[in-house]
Amino acid sequence: MSRNRKQRLGRGLGALLGEGALDAEAPPGEDGEPIRTLSVSAVDPNPYQPRKEFSEEELTELAESIRENGLLQPLVVRPDPGERDRFQLVAGERRLRAVGRLGWSKVPAVVREIDDRALLVLALVENLQREALGPLEEAEGYRALTEQFELTQGEVAQAVGKDRSTVANMLRLLRLPPSVRRYVDEGSLQMGHARALLSLEDPGRAADLARRAVENEWSVREVEERVRGAGGRRRKGASSPSPRDGADPVVGALEEELRAALGTKARLKGGRSGKGTVEIPFHSPEDFDRIFSLITGREASDVAG
Repeated sequence: MSRNRKQRLGRGLGALLGEGALDAEAPPGEDGEPIRTLSVSAVDPNPYQPRKEFSEEELTELAESIRENGLLQPLVVRPDPGERDRFQLVAGERRLRAVGRLGWSKVPAVVREIDDRALLVLALVENLQREALGPLEEAEGYRALTEQFELTQGEVAQAVGKDRSTVANMLRLLRLPPSVRRYVDEGSLQMGHARALLSLEDPGRAADLARRAVENEWSVREVEERVRGAGGRRRKGASSPSPRDGADPVVGALEEELRAALGTKARLKGGRSGKGTVEIPFHSPEDFDRIFSLITGREASDVAG
């Protein structure tokens, strides 16, 4: 990260959270700060950690480095606000996981007083500096700041050293259907694909187009062209497609949720008795496997094999 970017981060944290946030972000052990030895079992993960996935290869390499050279930088923790003699991690999740793999019972740490809001911001900043967050993890972190701590998008942008438009665009990703978000999480779709799909108001259409984009390895430009061909976002004032004759709006809403979750044009058919069927179309053996796994949590090959 460039020096200007780091300075911008520092000014943003100081303005939003107070000068204590700058102290919390400073390297541990500075200014004669005491380094304590804590039990590894007494340190809990950061409850606001936005990063959900940690590379096994990264952790293995870090553990080997610590085995050879020792832990060069202590953890930063805060006292657990709800439990005596326990601590919550502020910075150093990878280090904590690595020493756990090595079987360490004790770990050096600096204890600082940090509130919940600063804890989330600092965790975000640490990961952003390392470019360790996926786009949806980053977006979830921003949403937590706006919803749990009632920050504006401008305040969030100031705290993490980004433009407000960048924060706004990341938050928009959370409006994508679950199946599309899963593709982004897995890395099957890039940010450019996701931004293009946001132009589709129909979540079923977006999910179906995303599935085909992954299957056919479409470029971002190709997805953009197909979104434009599908009509994209309807113009303001344009009429909506007419519903099926006699369609119940509740049934329509349920169908939309099924389509968003399954990434296919699911349909509900029912009679007056309350009985009915759910139609879930699939387009290939691979698409069936995907839908089967979403519904059952198991692979079709495990059952059929």
